[in-house]
Amino acid sequence: MPHLALYTFGTLKSPLSDPAPLTSEFYERGEAVYRRISRHPGYLARAETADGDRGLLFGADWGAWGDFAVPTWYDKGRTAQTTALATTLSLWTGLRAAFDAVYTGLHREALARRHDWFEKRTGQPSHVCWWVSDGAIPTWQDGVSRLEHLHAHGSAPHAFTFHRPFAPDGTAAPDGTAEAPRHPLHPQ
Repeated sequence: MPHLALYTFGTLKSPLSDPAPLTSEFYERGEAVYRRISRHPGYLARAETADGDRGLLFGADWGAWGDFAVPTWYDKGRTAQTTALATTLSLWTGLRAAFDAVYTGLHREALARRHDWFEKRTGQPSHVCWWVSDGAIPTWQDGVSRLEHLHAHGSAPHAFTFHRPFAPDGTAAPDGTAEAPRHPLHPQ
């Protein structure tokens, strides 16, 4: 049975290493969100560094998740002191489970505050979904290429959003609501 891969990406207003209260709040809230989401029904796994170091993104050993990669539009730092991004790569049993985890509970509360932490997007999508075969582990590069494809071509079976989802067989969900209803916090 196929699984849903979900890649999210956002550029932060300040580097993760910034000691400002808003940055600290974002980081602390993120830890709580990760813990909650990892217990959500339908969650399978997310990319984590092989050595457990969450502070390092570029150059870290991500194991089967591959080398860390970011979209071409990311133009900020790439060192531990200058990195200003938040990104996730995860696997789910299906679209509904991932949608519910993203748009309920602690993550929904965090989404309501996204303008405090993230730069305003200029047309780039913040997430992309795609189906992978059972047992496959998506890579960071898969997520980046799918997000860039979505940005260039819109939602399609190859790369889609919660708002315009596709089933594993490539058919579109009727008006985007069969598996993932619109949500007032949904950015797309």
